[in-house]
Amino acid sequence: MKSVFRAAWVAVTLLMLASPASAQVAMNAQHAIKDSDGAAMANFDLGKGLDARLAKLPGQVPVGNLQGDVTLLQFYDLNCPYCREAAQDVDALVRADPKLKLVLVPYAVLSVPSVQGALIEIGASKSMTPAQYLDFHKRVYAGRGLIDGPRVLAAAGEFGLDKQQLAAVSNTEATLNVLRENADFGTEAKLGVTPAYIVGGVVILGHPGLKPLQTVVKSMRSCGKVVC
Repeated sequence: MKSVFRAAWVAVTLLMLASPASAQVAMNAQHAIKDSDGAAMANFDLGKGLDARLAKLPGQVPVGNLQGDVTLLQFYDLNCPYCREAAQDVDALVRADPKLKLVLVPYAVLSVPSVQGALIEIGASKSMTPAQYLDFHKRVYAGRGLIDGPRVLAAAGEFGLDKQQLAAVSNTEATLNVLRENADFGTEAKLGVTPAYIVGGVVILGHPGLKPLQTVVKSMRSCGKVVC
């Protein structure tokens, strides 16, 4: 188990250098997407050629309706305070919308504990159904304080997974490479804030709130665009 966490110290340096994710971003509102307070959300079309790369990005965990008519991807860091706030909204969003496919993408770029936790999440996703993983992801965010490897392992244990075995499965170069590839993609796609969403080929930086996300999903169904 300790080797997982030692490996994370090496991985996090590479990830943080690869990605610009932070709480600050220059405003670029290409589409008229607003947050719950009516303020414009930074958003822009995904760069040329990145759709194909996104489709092949490893470590994506689909939940909700896997054959859903709208797909919403969330890039998140477990220790991003805005991601923690967004987790409840995203959970409510997918549970209230039986036609929505939500894809959770571990984007551990802020700290060593974030990488530790993401390694375990990726390993756990291989042993859970989409419904179980959605509950597990919500449980990871429950409570306050730092989210790291031991905390995610503890949550996995509550779902019946063998913690020692899970740590061993997660402690691989392949798992680290998943996080590296996600971080590399984030750099190229200019995902400068966590959480970041991608829907209909449009990047939304930051969390707009539950109702604005529902509005975007509704627009995608109505006209195939984030804003009709």
